[in-house]
Amino acid sequence: MVREQYLTTQGNSLQRPENQYVYKIGIYGWRKRCLYLFVLLLLIILVVNFALTIWILKVMWFSTDGMGHLRVTENGLRLEGESEFLFPLYAKEIRSRTDSPLLVDSSQNVTVNARNSSGQVTGRLTVGPRTVQAHGKHFEINSNSGRLLFSADEEEVVVGADKLRVTGPEGALFEHSVETPVVRAQPFKELRLESPTRSLSMDAPKGVQIKARAGNIEGSSQMDIIFHTSEGMILLDAETVKLPKLPQGIQGGSGISQGLYEVCVCPDGKLYRSVAGEGSTCQEYSRVCQ
Repeated sequence: MVREQYLTTQGNSLQRPENQYVYKIGIYGWRKRCLYLFVLLLLIILVVNFALTIWILKVMWFSTDGMGHLRVTENGLRLEGESEFLFPLYAKEIRSRTDSPLLVDSSQNVTVNARNSSGQVTGRLTVGPRTVQAHGKHFEINSNSGRLLFSADEEEVVVGADKLRVTGPEGALFEHSVETPVVRAQPFKELRLESPTRSLSMDAPKGVQIKARAGNIEGSSQMDIIFHTSEGMILLDAETVKLPKLPQGIQGGSGISQGLYEVCVCPDGKLYRSVAGEGSTCQEYSRVCQ
């Protein structure tokens, strides 16, 4: 741009000044070309970014309701199909649709933690490829009606079902005492109570009843079998009471017992032994029975 200065003289005549000053305002030369190139580059980047944004919106299925299989509803977020989480998921409630189950899958393990207000873990459930572990102060299983089926804590384990059935071929192994009102075998199956290396003791404040309705009752021991009652009596109520393995004596001289004894019963049911003889040596009015 050229600016010229003219002077007005008398007679309204214009006279060009002797000294002419020329000022150039703007960008010329290589600077102008660089500016146009930079503006063109910005336009290209803007178009590419806009195209990429449109492509991302199309690929990720963005809409007014959500993104892809993720929908935003009044009750929270809704995921349709399979979803993969690479980092921890924090949610108040996770549930499936009414017509499909909820599947939680992991290549390693699935861990569910419960924390208190301080952030400390108070309960944990871990499902791994080999074990399932539950950590907590109390573990409880209830039925649909709210009835207690199983509970466990540091003090005791409670089975609330009507029957506890052990289907293993070796039965149930208890290292300490067991308290139960009834021990019953399955129909047409035998019930066996065994202690291979220790003693077997059955105690009850009001008595112990052993009943076999369709079979025999057999008790065997390597050492002694002792029946003891502190206040009552031991009653053997049967048509025949047999002791098949008792040795039998032979006829000998008078006064020779051969180390054999005879078991005698008093009228009140008390048992005592008497030196065996040729005939019965039991006396009804023995001083032992008095």
